[in-house]
Amino acid sequence: MKKHVVLCGMIALGVACAPMAMADEGATDTQSHHFIKDSAITTKVKAKLAAKHLSTLTRIKVDTDADGVVWLSGRAPTKDASDLAAMIAKNTEGVNSVHNDITVEP
Repeated sequence: MKKHVVLCGMIALGVACAPMAMADEGATDTQSHHFIKDSAITTKVKAKLAAKHLSTLTRIKVDTDADGVVWLSGRAPTKDASDLAAMIAKNTEGVNSVHNDITVEP
């Protein structure tokens, strides 16, 4: 009998909380959609940088905002390496613009 009462209580609680959970879920979908887009662009840029097999490009940090703007930071040994990283980022699908804040350090 106690199991039946506890089970009914749990079901009632679940039914009562379902609308609140669904409301939160809708808000999260909108926010996570932007996050997924941003992380996907960041991942694409990082993969392209790694594909160049230049160890200097692995020290570059990539961030993407909700508008598809990529921010590059970190260190590169030459201006050419910095420019190459910016060019790779600009040629990535979903990127609208690139801010190159890479420091050139020999």
